[in-house]
Amino acid sequence: MKAAIIRATGGPEVLELTEVPTPEPQPGQVRVRIRASAINPIDTYIRSGMVALSLPLPAILGCDFAGEVDAVGEGVTQFQVGQRVWGSNQGLAGRSGTLCEYACIGTEWVYPTPDAIRDRDMAALALVGITAHLGLFACANLQPGETVFVNGGTGGVGSMVVQMAKAAGAAVITSVGSSEKAKLARELGADEVILYKEENIYQGVASRTGGKGVSVWYETQREPDLLQTVPVMQPRGRIILMAGRQSQATLPVGPFYVKNLAILGFAMFNFTAQEQRLCADQIQTWIREGKLKALVGLELPLEQAAEGHRVQEANSMQKAGTLSGKIVIIP
Repeated sequence: MKAAIIRATGGPEVLELTEVPTPEPQPGQVRVRIRASAINPIDTYIRSGMVALSLPLPAILGCDFAGEVDAVGEGVTQFQVGQRVWGSNQGLAGRSGTLCEYACIGTEWVYPTPDAIRDRDMAALALVGITAHLGLFACANLQPGETVFVNGGTGGVGSMVVQMAKAAGAAVITSVGSSEKAKLARELGADEVILYKEENIYQGVASRTGGKGVSVWYETQREPDLLQTVPVMQPRGRIILMAGRQSQATLPVGPFYVKNLAILGFAMFNFTAQEQRLCADQIQTWIREGKLKALVGLELPLEQAAEGHRVQEANSMQKAGTLSGKIVIIP
């Protein structure tokens, strides 16, 4: 089968397309014919060596997948050959990556794909959807009637936060970089949109909430400004941090504890398969109800996986702002 592999960590150029043996499913696994994968910032961190993992080189990267079951291993009864499936969390902890034509995946990480969605969109939803759900509900315990702010409402995680918070009965404020993205954010369900190039985000949040602030601040940026975030939080508000590995943010301790605030940091990969399945179940329900859709900003063939990594790095590391939604790779 064809696969995009790395033989050593480095720049996007270390990704190479090659032929590797098609894997056979072990007990408790299914072999998935990958119809779509997606590129996430974590993939570029692993490829570059920024996140040091013990990879069995050469390694196939890629967390997300959507496709159909091609074969089943011993003991697998919950999935059948030909069934459409999706998932994430691959390419980590010894699990097979998904920038390839076939991958053998443990059934604990595999979910049935709703009929209402295409494979490319399901792959685009996978990691960012589970991440958004964990932050909003497992961490922030979002309740109907609360107000959520998320930076980057047309980005991968941000677009999921907007839609999920709205589906859960919250009011949603977001920030974007252009009038075109503002229109898209409103179509996704945002009640208020701040054009951050024209208006200060924190002043915008304060004015749009009548000075009351927000219940949940979902921070997607790599350099959170807690000095400005804390003043626009409601009492008992929750600040969600899930980016910025090298960030050293300053916390205004007095205003923070006087408001009974909480900061909740999390990494999706620290949650168990059972915890993540709860997210997947809700995601599937919202897809069937038409409350959740994917944003695909760029679609590339497997042969151009390195280009996908370049675009992802430009947007997540250099803040190029050229991408709305996800980069999807089609084997």
